[in-house]
Amino acid sequence: MKFPVLYLRKGAERRLRAGHLWVYSNEVDTQRSPLAGFESGSQAELRSSQDKPLGTVFVNPNTLICGRLISRDPAHGMTAQRLTHRMEMALSLRERLFPEPFYRWVFGDSDGLSGLVIDRFADVVVVQISTAGMEVMKEAIVRAVQRLVHPKAIVLKNDGKMRQVEGLASYVEHVDGVPVDSLQVRENGVDFEVPLAGGQKTGWFYDHRMNRQRLQAYAPGKRVLDVFSYVGGWGIQAAAAGASHVTCLDSSTQALDAVHHNAELNRLANVESIEGDAFEALKALCDEKEKYDIVVLDPPALIPRRRDQKAGEQAYARLNQLALRLLERDGLLVSASCSMHLSQEKLIDIIRGSGRKIDRFVQLLEQGHQAPDHPVVPGIPETDYIKSCFVRSLTGFL
Repeated sequence: MKFPVLYLRKGAERRLRAGHLWVYSNEVDTQRSPLAGFESGSQAELRSSQDKPLGTVFVNPNTLICGRLISRDPAHGMTAQRLTHRMEMALSLRERLFPEPFYRWVFGDSDGLSGLVIDRFADVVVVQISTAGMEVMKEAIVRAVQRLVHPKAIVLKNDGKMRQVEGLASYVEHVDGVPVDSLQVRENGVDFEVPLAGGQKTGWFYDHRMNRQRLQAYAPGKRVLDVFSYVGGWGIQAAAAGASHVTCLDSSTQALDAVHHNAELNRLANVESIEGDAFEALKALCDEKEKYDIVVLDPPALIPRRRDQKAGEQAYARLNQLALRLLERDGLLVSASCSMHLSQEKLIDIIRGSGRKIDRFVQLLEQGHQAPDHPVVPGIPETDYIKSCFVRSLTGFL
């Protein structure tokens, strides 16, 4: 297949040769290949300034990331057959990893499918398309899902923020099977029902699966506070593992309604909730001298862009200080982050500084990562975003 050519500036291919898959607009030689000459979602052959072929890319001339590498073979672009093969390879990994069909089936660049996320909830599949190139492949994606897993329902939940950046319309569409209002999830032996309409992203966050499993080992007999609880992923699993009492804190009424529903679903009578802003609610709990054996912090990305780094780090520090103040003399803080711009090392440093500020001796017991259905590509640091620290906090120890 013959494609139009997108030329890079001198030296711009180094990052791609090292393993990355994105081309930024300021890396393009616009004298030789004006971006305005490419249609959004089209495919192009990528070449270096020395005219050496580098592969094939999806192009969006209107975005900062204007090219996404499809193949390092310039003769092969993205076809329905290639798309299906990559989805099949992604599926084979997840089926080896997990005994039940609850997982992230496709994780964008990590599965060679930049701009595509697919989550599986047994016989319901939720698809999110966030780039113009993948939007062109929409029908092929649906056909591949039908062929590979034969679901009862497929939902296109295409309402993410990236679509606006890519110049794509926002919509949610049931393209196959019966309409779906909620999703059934089973994780670490615990059942959940998650609202689809108004829910977060595809409805569930599989990325912290292994970290929530580790929490279960610490939970028996403990009093737990789950901050930014959403539908209770951490808190309900702690309660199911034998926590004596669990409090879920979130600002969403809908999310907390789901918390109580999920508690009933698992026949748990020891779960309560607090509705409110996390920072304000934590401060109020401190003022009331409440104490917990375990506090879980799993906030949304507080550093969405690099320019938010300073303010975001200050927010993480404030949260961790408040959480440490709420712990018993020998308590456990589970401090998590999904901010790609916050490194594991920086999170640990924030916890260290928070402990020193309020005179707590802290011990780092475990460090967690994203689950293997969110594989990391070593050449793409953006694929490595989840981190968690299990920290023992001691008062009056030193």
